[in-house]
Order: sequence, then structure tokens, then C-alpha cells
Amino acid sequence: MTAQLPDTRWMARTGAVAVFDALESAGGTVRFVGGCVRDCFLGRPVGDIDLCTDMVPDTVRSTLENAGIRAVPTGIDYGTVTAVVHGDPVEVTSLRRDVETDGRRAVVSFTTDFREDSLRRDFTINALYADRSGAVTDFHDGIADLAAQRLRFIGDATSRIREDYLRILRFYRFLGQLEFDIPDDENRDACRAERKGLAQLSAERVAMEIRKILGAPNPCPAVAAMMEDGILDYWLPEARDIDALRCLNEIEFGPDPVLRLAVLTAGATQAADIADRLKLSGVERDRLSALDPNMTAPVSAAQVRRLAYRLGPEAARDLGLFGRARGQDEWTILVETVECWTPPSLPVQGRDVLDAGVPTGPDVGRILDRVETYWIESDFEPDRSALMELVREAAKEGGGSQK
Repeated sequence: MTAQLPDTRWMARTGAVAVFDALESAGGTVRFVGGCVRDCFLGRPVGDIDLCTDMVPDTVRSTLENAGIRAVPTGIDYGTVTAVVHGDPVEVTSLRRDVETDGRRAVVSFTTDFREDSLRRDFTINALYADRSGAVTDFHDGIADLAAQRLRFIGDATSRIREDYLRILRFYRFLGQLEFDIPDDENRDACRAERKGLAQLSAERVAMEIRKILGAPNPCPAVAAMMEDGILDYWLPEARDIDALRCLNEIEFGPDPVLRLAVLTAGATQAADIADRLKLSGVERDRLSALDPNMTAPVSAAQVRRLAYRLGPEAARDLGLFGRARGQDEWTILVETVECWTPPSLPVQGRDVLDAGVPTGPDVGRILDRVETYWIESDFEPDRSALMELVREAAKEGGGSQK
């Protein structure tokens, strides 16, 4: 089946044009493929651009370099070269077919047949190939599936999943990202039946998909379906609080996968185990660990300001939203305070302590800590003059220890 793209303006991006020109000038056949074509049909903004070609990877790489285009072998064993034009990356993948698969990785060989390439892709809506004029080749009725907002594996769903079990997570991810209705059909049945294969995957690949699932505009329907189908049982068994996730989705300031993960899994109670299992970054681990479901909410405006100061605006906002999502409305004041109050900077510094006659050493830090504690407990009201008086008193006392 052939069709025409509704909008081809995005095809004029500098990187895509340069790559097309270089490869076609060398005799290659090139097509836009995957998400960029799919999103164009859905009327969504086109983000990353992926191309495919009948040229083998080494030829792609040398052709691009001869044209003055930087070519990075980002996945050369699987046929992918990333072309970089004025900082704009464009992935170029050679047409391929699977020779051998084990549910986690594939051994591929290269082909010149676009239909053969389409048979190794996951979903019908991701197997759409467009030329520079916007003419689309659709081997598996993917355009009809887009019109019906239907997510369907190419061919036999079980076979596609067993080629790469990550496709189970991708199934739910696309349902969430594209905001399709959650189906109850043979595609979802296959995901349920094959879910134990998810244990074969690497933590990094799983974590990447979980971030994308939780980064959808509204991840709740897809996550609820995953919980119902047992998809999270191996990698994220702590995921239980879908109601809190729904609440967070209504009150947050934008999609935040880490905060959503904390709300879904009860925060710091499970943070270390989750971070280790999914090999999360240090920043992600710290954010999860800071969200303690047992923390008592501040009750006065002064307590709120003290907490916001000590945590910092971002961590304070996390904590406030975390508490509100879990049904504790008393955390609302923390969220509101962070939005309208900028934590001040301590009016005195280490240089001021030195100037007061305290020699370089641990006493400088102790005096600063003592002054800062007093300033915070006084609701940040003492000015520099008052704090300097405290510094001079502490210097006369011979250090920062309390008398």
C-alpha cells in the first residue's frame, strides 16, 4: 500500500537533506522510517529523524565522510550510523533481517529489500517508509492502524516478542505516549503470556523504557494495565499506588519520570532496592531516597520556609508534590511556598569570620554553622549587621562551640 504524508515540511531539516543528498548521489536508496513518519500521520511534532538505506554500514559511513559529514558508528553491528550535520544527529540504519535472536539481542544480516526489513520491526505503525516526496510505503496496514488508534505487532505477536522481550515494555510505552485506548486483544494477551521473558533483559534497557513510560503525558492507563497484566512483577514489584500516580498527574508541573516513580513505589522506603535493580543514576537515586513517606509535614509558615531552605527549591517541590499525591493535603503549603518564595542567601561568609579574627581552620566552619542555624531558626529575619555581631561574639569566645 502507498499513501502520501499530510505534511512534509519537517523533511527539509538540514541534517536530513544533507544525508539524503550524500547517499543518493552515491547510488543509495534512502527512506524516512519509524517514529518520524508515524508522528507526522498523527499530527504530532516530529522529533528525531531516522533514515534507512539499502547501502551496507561501511559504505554508509565512508560515503558520509566523503561528503564532509561526520559519521559515528553508534550501532555498527546492527547497521546503524549516526550522521551529525551542524550538531543535528540523524540515525541511518541499513536494511536488515534477523539471522538469529535470543529474546535480548539479535544477529543481523543486511538486505536491499524494504519489505524484508519491515518484517523484523515491532509494530505496524513503526514500519512506514517515506521518500523525499512524502510518498509512503506501508507493508502492514500501519496507516489504517494509526487512524484506528490501534497498536498491533507485525505478524504473530508472540514471535515478535520472543525476538526481543523489550517489545513488551514498548507495547505499553507506545499506548501511553500515543494516548491510544488500552486494548484487550491478542497483542496484549501475548504480552501477558510472555512477560517472564522480561527477566532476560538488561537493567539499562528496562530502565530506559520505564523512564519513557512514566514520561508520557498521562502514563496512568498504561501503567495500570501493566500492573494488571503482571508486566512489572519482576523489575518493579514495588509499583502499587496507581491512585497516587493519578493524583500526581493532575497536580504536577510537567512530566517527571523520577517523581512519578517515587509516588508509584512509595518513595524512599524502596529507593535503594529500585536504584540498584534498575542501575539508576546517582541523581535519580538521591531524588528517590529523599522522598520519605513517613516524614511529617510542616505545619507553620516558618517551618515550611526552613524546610524549603534546607532542601532547596527543587527537592522541596518534589517533597510537597509527593505528599499531596499520597493524599496528604497539608503538604500543599510547601508546594505553594516554593513557587512564590526564593530562599535567601546567608548574609555572612567565611571571609567575614576570618576578618573577625578567627584563624583559618575548623572554627570558621563551626561559627558559620552556628550563625546559619540562628538565622534559620529566626525565620531569616536577622540582617547582616545582626549576624556579624554574632560572629564577633563567637570569635571572642574562641570558636564556634556553644557556651
